[in-house]
Amino acid sequence: MSTQHKNGHGHIDSLTIGGLVIALGIIYGDIGTSPLYVLKAIIGDKIITKELIYGGLSCIFWTLTLQTTVKYVIITLRADNNGEGGIFSLYALVKRRRPHLIFPAIVGGCALLADGVITPPISVASAVEGLRIIRPDIHTVPIVLFIITLLFLVQRGGTSLVGKAFGPIMFIWFGMLAVLGIQNIPHHVDVLNCLKPYYAYNLLVNYPQGFWILGAVFLCTTGAEALYSDLGHCGRKNIRISWIFVKSCLMLNYFGQGAQMLTMEGKYLGSVNPFYSLMTPEFLPYGIVVATLAAIIASQALISGSFTLISEAVRLNVWPKVAVKYPSDLKGQLYVPSANWILWAGCMWVVIYFRESSNMEAAYGLAITIAMLSTTFLLSNYLLNLKVNKFLVATLLLVYITIEGSFLVANLLKFEHGGWFSLLLSSFFIFVMWIWFKGRKIKNRLTEFVSLKTYIPVLKQLSEDNTISKYSTHLVYLTSADTLFEVESKVMYSILQKRPKRADIYWFVHINVDEKPYTMEYKVEHIVPNDIIKIDFRLGFRIEQKINFYFRKVVEELVKNKEVDVTSRYTSLREQNITGDFRFVVLKRHLSHENELSGYERWIMDAYFTLDRLSLSEEKAFGLDTSSVTVEKVPLVISPMKEFKLKRVFDEAFHQYEPKVEPAE
Repeated sequence: MSTQHKNGHGHIDSLTIGGLVIALGIIYGDIGTSPLYVLKAIIGDKIITKELIYGGLSCIFWTLTLQTTVKYVIITLRADNNGEGGIFSLYALVKRRRPHLIFPAIVGGCALLADGVITPPISVASAVEGLRIIRPDIHTVPIVLFIITLLFLVQRGGTSLVGKAFGPIMFIWFGMLAVLGIQNIPHHVDVLNCLKPYYAYNLLVNYPQGFWILGAVFLCTTGAEALYSDLGHCGRKNIRISWIFVKSCLMLNYFGQGAQMLTMEGKYLGSVNPFYSLMTPEFLPYGIVVATLAAIIASQALISGSFTLISEAVRLNVWPKVAVKYPSDLKGQLYVPSANWILWAGCMWVVIYFRESSNMEAAYGLAITIAMLSTTFLLSNYLLNLKVNKFLVATLLLVYITIEGSFLVANLLKFEHGGWFSLLLSSFFIFVMWIWFKGRKIKNRLTEFVSLKTYIPVLKQLSEDNTISKYSTHLVYLTSADTLFEVESKVMYSILQKRPKRADIYWFVHINVDEKPYTMEYKVEHIVPNDIIKIDFRLGFRIEQKINFYFRKVVEELVKNKEVDVTSRYTSLREQNITGDFRFVVLKRHLSHENELSGYERWIMDAYFTLDRLSLSEEKAFGLDTSSVTVEKVPLVISPMKEFKLKRVFDEAFHQYEPKVEPAE
């Protein structure tokens, strides 16, 4: 069988009106809501001057141009993995030649997860705080907590219904941004001069402490990673064309905010939000509602992106096995309960701790800069794989390390203001991924394999030995052995020694995770026809591993092709043409005490097995029917103890060492 996962993927890269609207709803939430807080963060507690406003707007324009347009829209979108994007898709493209690049992929992925914790609070808080213009005494924190909690509660039911409204709502949002900007630009039409890079240079070099303003400027491009991550949902052409519209609307709004702020030249910003200052009192309530809806959509996009990221990490074996649910048939829609509640708890903490969006701005952006640097590094290696001119790749790498390195240095100023939280969260995720990845490497490297050829005669004899009660008609083992005639020694130990398991047919199933996202293929080898069969599945890293379901499908096709007879071998049942029973045996490994490990490896393996106990069991992770599964614990002897001498003594000599006991008086 060789089946490609279409899932509505057919002509996803074709340019359509529907595709453009979907792109607006799915990928521009984060970057699209940035006008709510970016200029406010740039001005901060500084006096409003023409130099500050012009420089800030120029920095925003050139950041969106160089970082978002050139790096992501023009260059990175070319690195599609069978139509899919994202940092793990990019790693999958380079891992065959450079498997060691897993570390930058892990760092980038974890930074994106940390970003998913702070984006919903800052987006929703910035929108809801507009209510203070109408009612200055209103407490916004409970409202923000309620909206975010409601958002996480609805995840388990799927968001396909709400998702259909995302595109039109975001179209209204961007249209509103453009109209508000156009209405206010005439206040200071010369603000359009900010397109000149001179003003950005002047701000960064000549303005007092100007370089550190980059930390606030960076907030305008934090959603750029989503452009690439959601490539598979929208297609390259739809993203590129819709970005022209989105960038135009964003810049018109920023220019409008700048023109409005110049009417306050020489004053402090205080409690004024430059975005809401564009609205008339009559329009303000409607503007707040639309802004809040846009913020919710931005939050939803980050949450969905985090679920996809965790799911990919599980398939690539860099995250413990966790439950992944599919609440609807919508492409890419999935729900990861554990990730949902970790993100919810993080968002709650951010809102309660920082309370105000202005405080969140001071902490936002540090982690995502690291994610962008990771993408730059992986992208450079991908271009080298394509045989792109090394000088061009080196130039690209130098330019973007300089740009993103500058943003990183400027964002380090945020560390003590809350940036430590996103770095702490990223570090926690990195720790989990690294322990799981390294622990599996140590375990797999030292797992002992044996040749099946050696055991073919004994398996055939066992199958025919009527003195042993039959364990199952069909006995199925999952094996990690890549080669055809190999299995783990513990598998043969389970069959022959732990408790002899007589069966009519022995099946060995191997799952290989493919670097392509939606591969669904299998290969069958009849090692001994109707006695010993091996099935190799090749599944893409975005495919749910429903092994029980896939295995049954394969068996059905083998029966249909008359390659195997699965009818019960019991005479009474065979006459009735009843199918024999299937039993899966899952070997649960535990760390043996018979080990001499280095301190580092002992620590890694202890942590790995702790995570393993907390993660989903293998039978559940592979979708096996628990009523037909046997779980056996087997010791994992990673590093046998060194040779030692144990001296045998005989009775007389032995009793010399026994303590003398005085007789009781």
